[in-house]
Amino acid sequence: MHYVSIGGRMSEGGKTFFGHPWGLATLFGTEMWERFSWYGLRAILATFMAASPAVGGLGMSEETAQAVVGVYGALIYLVALPGGWVADRILGARRSVFWGGFVIMLGHISMAVPVQGPFFIALGLLLIITGTGLLKPNISVMVGKLYPEGDDGRRDSGFSLFYLGINLGAFFAPIVVGWLAADNRWHLGFGAAAVGMALGLVQYTLGRKNLRGKGDKPGEPLTPGERGRVLLWTALAVLAVVAVMAVWIWSGTFSLDTFTLIVTIIILAVPIAYFAYILLGPHELTADERSKMKAYIWLFIAAAIFWMIYDLAPSKLLFFAQNNTDLNLFGVPIQAATTQSFNPLFIMIFVPVFAALWLKLGNRVSTPQKFAFALLMVGLSFIVMALAASLAESGKVSVWWLVLVYLIQVFGELSLSPVGLSVTTKLAPAAFKGQMLGVWFIAVSVGDAVGGQTGRLSSVMSDTAYYLVLAAMAVVAGLALFMFVRKLREMMAEHHTPTMPPIR
Repeated sequence: MHYVSIGGRMSEGGKTFFGHPWGLATLFGTEMWERFSWYGLRAILATFMAASPAVGGLGMSEETAQAVVGVYGALIYLVALPGGWVADRILGARRSVFWGGFVIMLGHISMAVPVQGPFFIALGLLLIITGTGLLKPNISVMVGKLYPEGDDGRRDSGFSLFYLGINLGAFFAPIVVGWLAADNRWHLGFGAAAVGMALGLVQYTLGRKNLRGKGDKPGEPLTPGERGRVLLWTALAVLAVVAVMAVWIWSGTFSLDTFTLIVTIIILAVPIAYFAYILLGPHELTADERSKMKAYIWLFIAAAIFWMIYDLAPSKLLFFAQNNTDLNLFGVPIQAATTQSFNPLFIMIFVPVFAALWLKLGNRVSTPQKFAFALLMVGLSFIVMALAASLAESGKVSVWWLVLVYLIQVFGELSLSPVGLSVTTKLAPAAFKGQMLGVWFIAVSVGDAVGGQTGRLSSVMSDTAYYLVLAAMAVVAGLALFMFVRKLREMMAEHHTPTMPPIR
């Protein structure tokens, strides 16, 4: 049976996208191409930064490149908070997605400029961070707006299709961009990411009518007085940051290692300040809300540890693929970047399996138990990496070691990521329901930033020891969660958590 959206209701007859409003096809394609550009860049960024200037790279150490990639990923998720605010108060979701995509495209174009040196690269990364902050949180909001209130089943199904678009882009991008960037054709790879975002923008613009006005206006627009104050304070903040950076660089004491460390400390301070504000501020939280918030902090820490290891894929594991792996799969030579496609492939395969599993288990498996299992899985994956690194001391190892690592990690992600946003909204105090949606992404941000800094350990220990240290952190955290499951469930008053596909 086919439906078309008319006046907020679903009516028979009309063009649909697998039984969903045709606007979902527009958003599906836009997100697929945006993720193509994001994952394509991510698949070659660290190796480009660490490559010698003689072959067009930036000549960083692998440890510095890992720190930069970590901070870059962290800022991508951190800016989702102000990006959502801009849509709600100034632009509206639809225009935020368009201008976000446009700025992302400019960022990739900047990186594609074949000029030696870091200027256009730094400018490009800054533009991509800014644009993603506008696009990423708001395109998901628009998917939800396509469905009328109470149509939760169809909305969940629509998000599942939307999630498929994310992983299709994530799967093909490393293969295409990695192949184009091979033999030091870095800027051609960056250009492919720019083309991907451009295609997404064209598709989004042509499909605008299918959105039927959803997200056209901000939900709570600023008054003229508020708009003036926001512009003033934003301008002052930007000028202050530019001035501080200019003085720092002029002084001759600037270094990327110090810069990434300072940014990481700032990112760590954000959730500490936010949770302190919630628990200690004059918000008149009920005893139940306070208990749930304290339980959530432990889940937040567990999630940050998980992402700290999981999101080393585009840096530490990519370098392992490049330096220590025999890059042949079924006898076919592949690029190091192609190993970044293993993760989305496994996600697409196992999402329906895990969805059915959680449905069958119901509330017999609690959120803390799922988080604990995820930590054990990501810890196990790095025990496998430690074995691979040990073998690699005698020569290159099979790429199947990385296939196994990513398979184990996906089991962890599908146990933690799908319930992350759900449990965040469930445990949020009433006064913070809207704001708390962005807190889950701060956990990813903290994990990415700290994960980038772990590269410093490589200067004092072997790769085998490095992987074992991080594995031990995850396993200990997972076992601790298992030990306190009953206490956390009492604090959370948990009964049932709906399962949705993870959206990243």
